Amino acid sequence: MGVINRGNGTSDPIVTRLVAEDRIPWYKKHFGSGLKDAKGKWAINASLLGFISSSYQLGSILAVPSAPWLNQRFGRRWSVFVGSAIMVVGALLQGFAQNVAMYVIARMLLGAGILFAIISGSSLIGELAHPKERAILTSCFNASYFIGSILAASIAIGTVNIKGNYSWRVPSLLQIIPSLLQIATVFLLPESPRWLVSQDRGSEAFAILVKYHAEGDTSSVLVNAEYAQIRSTIRQELEAAKQSWTDMLKPGMRRRVFIAAFLGLFTQMSGNTLLSYYTNLLFTMMGYTSSYAKTRINIANQVWSLLTATIIALYVTRFRRRWAFMASSTSMLLVFIGMTVAFHSLSVAKAEGGKNQAASIAALVFYFAYAPCYAIGNNSLTYTYLIELFPYAVRSRGIGIEQVFGKAGGFFSNFVNPIALEAIGWKFFAAYCAWIFFEFVFQLTFYPETRGRTLEELAFLFEDKAFADQAVHAVEKQLDDPSKGGVGVERIEEVTVASKQG
Repeated sequence: MGVINRGNGTSDPIVTRLVAEDRIPWYKKHFGSGLKDAKGKWAINASLLGFISSSYQLGSILAVPSAPWLNQRFGRRWSVFVGSAIMVVGALLQGFAQNVAMYVIARMLLGAGILFAIISGSSLIGELAHPKERAILTSCFNASYFIGSILAASIAIGTVNIKGNYSWRVPSLLQIIPSLLQIATVFLLPESPRWLVSQDRGSEAFAILVKYHAEGDTSSVLVNAEYAQIRSTIRQELEAAKQSWTDMLKPGMRRRVFIAAFLGLFTQMSGNTLLSYYTNLLFTMMGYTSSYAKTRINIANQVWSLLTATIIALYVTRFRRRWAFMASSTSMLLVFIGMTVAFHSLSVAKAEGGKNQAASIAALVFYFAYAPCYAIGNNSLTYTYLIELFPYAVRSRGIGIEQVFGKAGGFFSNFVNPIALEAIGWKFFAAYCAWIFFEFVFQLTFYPETRGRTLEELAFLFEDKAFADQAVHAVEKQLDDPSKGGVGVERIEEVTVASKQG
């Protein structure tokens, strides 16, 4: 699922490469409405380019009201299936687009489809995983995005020299392949045991937990305690919840929504969209103007991002979530301060009619340094944190809210970035410095620590302690009842010990 995950708003290689390469005149001529740049070459107006890129996020925003409902009503797997089917339609429409309107609608469909897959896919991974492995698996969900990104960028390089329309139609149509793979294989996966319990299918949920968390041992202390905890907590959640969006207005939920909203903005507005979607503009500002240099730098950065994101995803969950987020924002701030200085020096050199090779190299170094800084927090921990932050009954809606603000932030960034870069140049990087500093302050002030507890123990994080005590009492009663397979309340600590490994 992570391979097709575009939820973090990083590069869209197809649009980036089509716009960057002057060897695709038909694309720029047709979608640019006949606009030419100062050199007489076909071009796309900056505002139109921003809207084409942002239409992907717009489609995701429009899908938010329905995606959580489908996810809760029919299960995680069906939501992945529906999202993948929508993306197949979007890829076909994009591949055969005859005008800019068709292309924009196609991208909106792709954006809508991915939202279904992201909400259900991240929930399914978190709810299926062993407590000890949950954080690592959900962190790898975002990191695996770069596998698809590398493939897409490589395909675009390979097809860019094809004469005619198929230089951009082929990579557009190839977007079908990941979605078709998900359609063909999603029902080979087990369903979320939490969802099954919510549908009064407890025996199926217990069987899944036994198979994947205890290797078939029905007497496992861990599985019995885990199942009792899931069942009692979800029952209590569902009794208190209306299963509607009004649940998000309750006192404890309001703080979760507040955090999720800004988390969504931070994932899209921390400079990642600027450094990913508009590489052509940035590389030109750095002094790397040849297509050969730009394509190689882009591929190298994708591979570097995959390597660093994967390594960080495997290790960052050993540290406190809140500290990791703050370390990420601090390091990103330092990188953007360095970029601001470097691009200012390049701007001064250009105004004087010269070059600054040292500043050019420094800007490129900071460009590569950004990837691991972003991965520490917003890439590796976003879905880990959301799954831990929201209890089961509202988890889909909580992730949906994060997606709304994330896509809105991405829409704004993609629309503003090219215009701002052309208008104020290096000063735009200084604006990002201020925003990332605000990000650090927000994390320091509002982010709660969630590491070291099971999803059910986190269900009442902001609620009255009586709710948590009631859930614990229900689990103790279940475990002490021999007629229900009780194994002794003192053994429930095994669940907590296991969860603290993640």
